[in-house]
Amino acid sequence: MKSAASLRSIALLEAAKGALILLTALAVLTHLHTDWQAAAEQLVAHFHLNPARQTPRFLLQLAADVSQPRLLAITAGALAYVGLRWAEAYGLWYDRPWAKWLGLISAGVYLPFEVVEILRQPSVLSYALLLINLGIVIILWRHLRK
Repeated sequence: MKSAASLRSIALLEAAKGALILLTALAVLTHLHTDWQAAAEQLVAHFHLNPARQTPRFLLQLAADVSQPRLLAITAGALAYVGLRWAEAYGLWYDRPWAKWLGLISAGVYLPFEVVEILRQPSVLSYALLLINLGIVIILWRHLRK
């Protein structure tokens, strides 16, 4: 029972990640014809950010490069990601071996990047993400060894 609960918890997490990305992709599609440069400038001004600083400057440069084909490509990629997350969630919910492998690989891929992020800029969020993904890898590995 405990074993199934751990898989279903991971499945719910993966489904939630997919839902969040889906909502984001839909939000991008509803603002397809938005003047992203003007919106970014308004955002920077609203929060009284210095446009010469690194993060606001990055946001403004990113907004300047936005185009409809690029947004559509990003949205298509996001929808593919949603499909992958939801397929994994389905497989984990129903205890499918392929989903355990998919989950193990997809969580494991992030581990080196999370370690590098902790070494570069440690934060509570970076430690939490590392621990969550490490926990997922350990749980799925144990399930696969059974």
